[in-house]
Amino acid sequence: MEVNGILGLILLIADIFAIIKIAQSSESTGLKILWIVVVLILPLLGLILWFLLGPGDKRLKL
Repeated sequence: MEVNGILGLILLIADIFAIIKIAQSSESTGLKILWIVVVLILPLLGLILWFLLGPGDKRLKL
């Protein structure tokens, strides 16, 4: 397996984890859908954005 394949698999697992956490959050349904769409359309950038700005206690205060 190539390095790109391994990195792609890790990204896929991280995105699935993020989508599950988003779905389980207590945020509004609209916000959940928005975050899930962002993570699906922009897998790496969406994951980073969700980690920094997404729902939860880890939210970066801007």
